[in-house]
Amino acid sequence: MKLLKNISFFFLVTAGLFFINCTGKTNQQDLVVKIAAGEISGSFNDNVYAFKGIPYAKAERFMPPQDPDAWEGVLECKEFGPVARQIVPWYPDSIQDEKQLFSLNVWTQGLKDGKKRPVMLWLHGGGFHVGASNDPMTYGEALARKGDIVFVSVNHRLNILGFLDLSACGEKYALSANVGMLDIVKSLEWIQQNIEMFGGNPSDVTIVGESGGGGKVGTLMCMPSAKGLFHKAIIQSGTLLNTMTREKSQALGLTVLENLGLTQENPDGIDTIPYMKLVEAGNNAIAKMSGSRKPGSPTMFGFAPSADGVILLQQPFSPGFADISSDIPLMMGSTLNEMMPVAYGEKDLTIEEAKKRLAPKYGNKTEQYVALFAKAYPDYTPQDLLSIDVVFRPYTIFTADARARETNTPLYVYFLAWKSLVDDASKGSFHGLDIPLAFNTVDLRPDWTGNSEEAWAMASIMSSAWINFIKTGNPNVEGVLPAWEPYTAENGVTMYFDSECKIVNNHDRELMNFIMSAE
Repeated sequence: MKLLKNISFFFLVTAGLFFINCTGKTNQQDLVVKIAAGEISGSFNDNVYAFKGIPYAKAERFMPPQDPDAWEGVLECKEFGPVARQIVPWYPDSIQDEKQLFSLNVWTQGLKDGKKRPVMLWLHGGGFHVGASNDPMTYGEALARKGDIVFVSVNHRLNILGFLDLSACGEKYALSANVGMLDIVKSLEWIQQNIEMFGGNPSDVTIVGESGGGGKVGTLMCMPSAKGLFHKAIIQSGTLLNTMTREKSQALGLTVLENLGLTQENPDGIDTIPYMKLVEAGNNAIAKMSGSRKPGSPTMFGFAPSADGVILLQQPFSPGFADISSDIPLMMGSTLNEMMPVAYGEKDLTIEEAKKRLAPKYGNKTEQYVALFAKAYPDYTPQDLLSIDVVFRPYTIFTADARARETNTPLYVYFLAWKSLVDDASKGSFHGLDIPLAFNTVDLRPDWTGNSEEAWAMASIMSSAWINFIKTGNPNVEGVLPAWEPYTAENGVTMYFDSECKIVNNHDRELMNFIMSAE
């Protein structure tokens, strides 16, 4: 992002109009949009406008977000903004910024054209700990082009900077436990205020997220400040249980202060402590209070939203959602293998060898497990027996049942069984595979999906279902998918995405109940 001088702006607009005319567009839309904080310029490619790194907020450390400062001239928004502070090898320190992370991105087919396109807000994965909106497979250009929707993605505060609860220290820090989620609410407010300038409809917003992003979607469904800012929701592999209560998060916050040599009565020095020192104190506090998290655990403890009864009424998926979202149409699902270490690379694996590996967990009930597996998946392989997801799928059923009891608002459940074609399908249907398929971005993540005709066919089907739900609250794709009815606990209706898509009814409920009882 950078400000253009007036003369540069003149040549930009002139060049932009020339480029647009050369593409065959007959209108005279330019690449500059006036939003509440000032004017911005973007880029244009194959009938889709892109604006990246748009400021939507500002905030002091541990404080709730405020409106961004206004600017003079035209702010160039052609590159993604900085990402939230985090410790991962794929985001170097040079692109992280605690102050400048508050940006969002917009892809649309129309500017100021009077149309009211449905809007999608994408919330990235990475738990509440890491991640950003600039992963290529989550670029919004493909969905904006295919579905004529307005696609928005956002960066927000994460980990200890987004969720350190200092509320026990007084009114100044009353909202500190949930500022990372309040950032997302602020982005939804930005959509309400500005999205019409991008051809979007602020009264038709769908929030979508995978993994931790799905958890964020569920959390928004329990936040009074988000009510009315979105109208539909999609949760992809996001049903892990966040255990943070106000009592737990306050205790964790006070332990962090203790580790830093600060006190409840005088915590203000925490505002200037270097990030890495803050992270070290936070990690030590978590280890002191709960120990290391077991991989594959369905529960989360640490720096994540805290259910305080005010900002967050309850944790989602426990078992359902707050009543304030009872009118929100919802689609949710998971993948066959999720985060399991799969056995698909073991081509010579026999059923007997698979049973031997299952015995330490299931003991004399191993045969019962295999029988229930065969009932759920008649065409199963020995590799499947060792590779089935045992976390997201059972909690998806658990949450879907609760949601169906809470409200008659439509609920659609899906299950992705299609396996990645990379490495002769040895990767399975892993956690996150539904993203490039639903986003129609197979070409941007061929190392996940492969770039075959079959992968593109699966992407065409799933992206059509996602687009239809975003547009109408109904994911049916007439003539392509079998009729997909809303879910109830009794009918267990689930769209089974595979090379041949089909509807299944409670196909694995017995198996998942058995697995949960064995945990």
